[in-house]
Parts: sequence; structure tokens; C-alpha cells
Amino acid sequence: MGSWRSMSCVLVVMVLLLGSTVNAQLSANFYSRSCPHLPNIVNNAVHSAIAKEARMGASLLRLFFHDCFVNGCDGSVLLDDTSKFKGEKGAVPNKNSARGFEVIDAIKSEVEKACPGVVSCADILAAAARDSVHLLGGPYWDVKLGRRDARTASLSAANNGIPAPTSNLNQLISRFSSLGLSTKDLVALSGGHTIGQARCTNFRAHIYNESNIEEVFARSRQSNCPRASGSGDNNLAPLDLQSPTSFDNSYFKNLIQKKGLLHSDQVLFNGGSTDSIVRGYTANPKSFSDDFVQAMIKMGDISPLTGSQGEVRKNCRRVN
Repeated sequence: MGSWRSMSCVLVVMVLLLGSTVNAQLSANFYSRSCPHLPNIVNNAVHSAIAKEARMGASLLRLFFHDCFVNGCDGSVLLDDTSKFKGEKGAVPNKNSARGFEVIDAIKSEVEKACPGVVSCADILAAAARDSVHLLGGPYWDVKLGRRDARTASLSAANNGIPAPTSNLNQLISRFSSLGLSTKDLVALSGGHTIGQARCTNFRAHIYNESNIEEVFARSRQSNCPRASGSGDNNLAPLDLQSPTSFDNSYFKNLIQKKGLLHSDQVLFNGGSTDSIVRGYTANPKSFSDDFVQAMIKMGDISPLTGSQGEVRKNCRRVN
């Protein structure tokens, strides 16, 4: 009886150690020997893409978010549909809005020339998101690398796993919590909306039907977003009215003035538990930057494929 208990304890310890080893395989210097020029290749490509269109930085950041929230940070969002599965690109949160795939393709092409078959698409996306933030004036951090790529994608998981712009605060907190992200992480990561734009279809209800929005701001958004559904659905508006191409804390200042573009933005400052965090980031931009970095690192740790799991795709759009 005692020997069985001892064996059980050993097995539990082995399982725990194995789990920690998987996470430990992600490291900032993962490719330092196998692909030393990776940081320059990614940075140069992202710099070129943002120089052509500043909005692309926000698109790459959003693409990483949408990847990690669906079965982990595994590059699945990059896969095209096949005869075996419907991919995530056609999901409601991504269809007609997810962008930056060509930038990731271009980076992958250059990386394959430098070190073929070494760097995953999932890692390229993670590094491109970081460089996008930094090149638009945000913080820099060491991205943990070593992920491998998924061999499949899930339309239903993308439809159900990515928080909708109509989400209330409890729904947001619950979804983030299910992935190991705290309420503070939720608010900090939402601050990524200090860059980029949103489609009319995602904020129409907020600017016409809700009271937690400043009236003049609502009317200004209505001028480019007709009330009728289907009319002007793809018309764009900046998520941060003040500085949509600069990564700063203006997003939080907007929320305090009830100028959040999305319902899911404004619920972060609407008399709830996150009000104090928003006020803190408004008063202390460094606090926001620091918390954003920590939240991005935590998000990048969501269920990575490592070791012999998955594969390193040669083409980010299809499995090998």
C-alpha cells in the first residue's frame, strides 16, 4: 500500500515537472544560434509595412491576440481553409477585418531564406506584434520564443473564443480568466486599442442605442456609420480618437470622457470594478506600459505547442 502511494507521488511530481518543462522551452534566445538574424528580419519587415500604412501595426497586434485566444498561440489564425477543416479567417471576429497576413507571409519568406525550416509562424507573429507596438511608440520587451505551429484550425473555436465588441464586463473578465489572464491584464490588453480602427458594424449599436457614451462623440461617429444595418458596415473609425497611430494612454483618457468607440471598451469605465485601473493608467502612462508588457508575455504563454508538438510550417497559410 505504501509503495503504491510512493509511486503515485512520483508520478504526480513527474507530471508537474513535465508541464513546467514545456513552458520553460519558451525563451527569448530560442533562435539565437539557429537563426540569429531573425530579430532584424522581422523588425525591418514590420517597419516597412507600417511606413506604408500606419494602421498595419494595430492589425498585426490584433492578429496575435486573435491567434492566442483560439486554442493558444499556435499560428492557427494564419491557416487558409482546406478540404479537412474550415479555418479561423472566416470566423465572425475575423471575416473582412483580420489583416496583416501578407506581412507575415513576407517575413516568413525572408526567414526561410536565412534559416529554412527553423522558425515557426506562431513565433513570427508574436515578434511582429511586439515590433508593431514598439515602432508606434509603445514599450519594447523580450518576446519568448520556441512555439511550434498547429496543423489545424477551428472556425467554431474562433467564433466562440474571441470576445465580441458587444461583450459586457462580466463576460470579458470571465473569458480572460479562463485563459489565465487577470482583470488587470484585461484592461491593459484592451489598451492596445490606443492604435487601430474598427468597422461601423462593430460600434453601430453603441453609438445609436446606448447611454454610456458622450453625445457629441456619438454624433460625430454617426456621420460615417449609418443607422441601417448593411449600410456602411465596413466604414472605419479610429478606436482612439486622439492619437490612433501612436501607442500611448489616450485610450484610457477617452474612456473617462465616455468616448470609447466599442461597447466592450466603454464597459471598462462604467461604474464597475475596472474603473480604478482605468483611472490609474490615465494618470500614470508608465504603469500602463509596464502592465501591458506583462500581459502580452502572459498572453503569449497561452497553450503553446513546443518540443515535438505541431510543426514548423514552410508556408504560414498551409500545413507542410
